[in-house]
Amino acid sequence: MPQIEREKERPGETILEASGVKRVFGRGQVTVTALDQIHLAVPAGSMVALKGRSGSGKTTLLNILGALDEPSEGCVFLRGRKITGLPETERSRIRRTDIGLVFQSFGLIPLMSAYENVEFGLRVAGGPAKDNREAAERALERVGMRERMKHRPMELSGGEQQRVAIARAIAHRPSLLIADEPTAELDSKMGLQVMRVFRDLVSNSGMTIVLTTHDPGIMELADYVIALEDGKIVSQTA
Repeated sequence: MPQIEREKERPGETILEASGVKRVFGRGQVTVTALDQIHLAVPAGSMVALKGRSGSGKTTLLNILGALDEPSEGCVFLRGRKITGLPETERSRIRRTDIGLVFQSFGLIPLMSAYENVEFGLRVAGGPAKDNREAAERALERVGMRERMKHRPMELSGGEQQRVAIARAIAHRPSLLIADEPTAELDSKMGLQVMRVFRDLVSNSGMTIVLTTHDPGIMELADYVIALEDGKIVSQTA
């Protein structure tokens, strides 16, 4: 399948960076500071887990790192390029090419098969239609779902549905995968299956993954754990 040639970061090089990121919601006297002076650098080819209690700012930070939201102050750089302040059309293009997104809810279309869900995602992304079948099947195989690709979501377990959602997120071969509580709706066994997929993507595809989680077991599988409290980073461990 023809691919856009991209310069690959070497493992350990910074692929994602936040500098002085602050996010304030509201105006005037009614404001809430969700993030305050966030500085972090994510090495390429690593899995980073953001942890913190509800309201700590981890999902807000994830949305900003994934170009879904803009900071009130500060900058975010992806692969050395400043993505803060870009027009929404350009940020949308970056999400379609360089970033994959996985959410807590699987977001699959009920009447479409696993294959059709992944292929539809490629069509939305605007890639060459002639390459979609190969890309969709390859992504489903990558997450261990090729044998189940004709099944609709209702015929799949929660873990299988999340693996299809991951396949949809990686079918366009992004360099960065952003995942918000990807195992929150799964039991521990299915959650571990999903995390094995993530580890395989990091180890064998060189993908970089940033995710949020409350699960201590998942944190043990991450390369780095960043703890947030009241919108600030309070610890970083490897």
